[in-house]
Amino acid sequence: MNVIVNRVSEFLKGYPPFSFLSKENLSLVAQSVEVRYFEKGAFLFQKGNDALPHFLVLKEGKVELLDGKETKEYCEEGDVFGVLALLGKRPYLLSAKAVEDSLIYAVPVEIFEEILQQNSKVALYFAAGFASGQVVVRQDLSQGQIARKTFKTQPKDHSLLIFSDQSQIKVSENVRVAPPHISIQQAAKLMSDHQVSSLVLVDERRFPLGIITDKDLRNKVVSKAKDVSKAAKEIMSTPVVTQPKNADFSDLYLTMIKHRLHHLILTEDGTVQSPVCGIISDHDVLLSMGNSPAVLIHALNNADSLAEMRAIRDRAEQMLRYYLDNEVAMDFVSSVMTEINDTIIQKATERVKKELDAKYSECKTLKFAFLSLGSEGREEQLLRTDQDNALIYEDVPENQNEQAHTYFLTLGTGIVETLIACGFASCPGEMMASNPLWVQPLSQWKNYFSDWILTPTQDALLKASIFFDFRSVAGDSTLANSLSQHIYDSIQKKKAFLSFLGVNALKNPPPLGFFEGFVVEKSGEHRDQFDIKARAMMPLADLARLLILSHGVVGINNTFRRFERLAELEPQQAELYSQAGKAYEILMRMRALEGLQHGSSGRYIDPESLGKIQRQLLKNAFSPISELQQLVEIRFQLAYFRT
Repeated sequence: MNVIVNRVSEFLKGYPPFSFLSKENLSLVAQSVEVRYFEKGAFLFQKGNDALPHFLVLKEGKVELLDGKETKEYCEEGDVFGVLALLGKRPYLLSAKAVEDSLIYAVPVEIFEEILQQNSKVALYFAAGFASGQVVVRQDLSQGQIARKTFKTQPKDHSLLIFSDQSQIKVSENVRVAPPHISIQQAAKLMSDHQVSSLVLVDERRFPLGIITDKDLRNKVVSKAKDVSKAAKEIMSTPVVTQPKNADFSDLYLTMIKHRLHHLILTEDGTVQSPVCGIISDHDVLLSMGNSPAVLIHALNNADSLAEMRAIRDRAEQMLRYYLDNEVAMDFVSSVMTEINDTIIQKATERVKKELDAKYSECKTLKFAFLSLGSEGREEQLLRTDQDNALIYEDVPENQNEQAHTYFLTLGTGIVETLIACGFASCPGEMMASNPLWVQPLSQWKNYFSDWILTPTQDALLKASIFFDFRSVAGDSTLANSLSQHIYDSIQKKKAFLSFLGVNALKNPPPLGFFEGFVVEKSGEHRDQFDIKARAMMPLADLARLLILSHGVVGINNTFRRFERLAELEPQQAELYSQAGKAYEILMRMRALEGLQHGSSGRYIDPESLGKIQRQLLKNAFSPISELQQLVEIRFQLAYFRT
């Protein structure tokens, strides 16, 4: 008996949620397990049956979960299923059938209920929907995001690589404080007299109540002509965010990022129920950092060579890795990386244009805009993947056409070459501002988009999926704005274009195949790998673009923000759009981590290299895709456009 129990225990501890159990609890579970054998074709349980007093773990063989005759999921070794007895004690929503002779471990619910109460990781495993066949109307991906952070292996390096020398951080211990009843004028005088940018308002015990900064004086007093004899507490920012005086610099920095703080108050024990003992400003942080966004951008603006710009962008990759490892919010991460990429483009534009202007003096005052397309246009390019860009310039007299085109093509080529020198990959399809096709005056760009909208061939739809996400990064944005308005006006005149765009958005089937889970590449260099970009990310980006275009919304390119706006525009679908945005965040993070780990674009992932939780997290992120595809199929009557 002990031999059997030990074998069961050894097997279970290799799979979640049993891997989260203590040795004692695992032994208790193993002793209570019933070993069951099911022949091929036998049902373990059927839809509508009352829940059994145990849930199941597949030891050997293969089991399919069915809704009627439709296969919903296949269970593989180590998968937990039949958890309704554990979660809700309600009838089964799916049937379980042995596809081949299978050996099953049945775990009594009674034994596990106490463990659920004691072990938060086990409870979170089920709450995040990681058990096979855990049918819900719509998976709450926020639980999956929490689980990802909780279950991940913490980075071994806690030294915060993005800083060159943490010991140099300047913490002001002589922080200026005042009681809350002093007047605004007195508070301003104190700040002026002591040459400080902040004043902490405290009670008689020196516990922090709020903070007043230069920004508060500008925005809450001067701009609103507020009576300066009023009490200072009326303009203080409260509640304050605090940290202990002996906190690691990494904790201080991430707290400032998370709360978007310009000043962070330090107290004796790190709470507001403790005396103030110091303060850190963002300027102090800036001086101590080696690879912070502000420092990197400052360094880029002052870089003298392409080699220096490349080295700075390499440092940004270190910062990105740290952000991802430490679960910094993805919208913040993408905004930071976009700002760095944009700065490189702007710096490149200045450098190249300065060299050209001496030779083309007649063209140097012409308006132009350098456009980022694709993922960078959507502010989602974390890694230095293929660049997609174009250049638009103002219409010129006919006799200046040739010279203007030569000038701007040379400018665009120079910017593209600078990006390549900084580590950004060249676009295989030549969708770049070094291609004469994509360096054109405003009138020609309007013609391009009019043709794509009026004659939506497959090639036109492919171009639309790239070019519709353009964003002006350098030059005169009014040209891009004019083009945007033309596009929306054209779509209003031919709304059938949206249906063609919808057909294109549905060209990729759901990312899970019928038999083997992930739909993987069948041949070529990436055989048996999952294309996370084409199979999962692009369907969501395409669907968000289509839906936001259908509402005539101008100026929102980012996929997160598109789904946020759609949730506002369609409150009846708000939950779906919210889940879609979370799914996209999960996919972006997973691709970036994959790319950083393997020094690649992160596009192709080997499903076998993922742990069970990673695999299930990825699968859960797919659920909004099929639901959105169904919504679009009906809304745009796509069946008529496929016949």
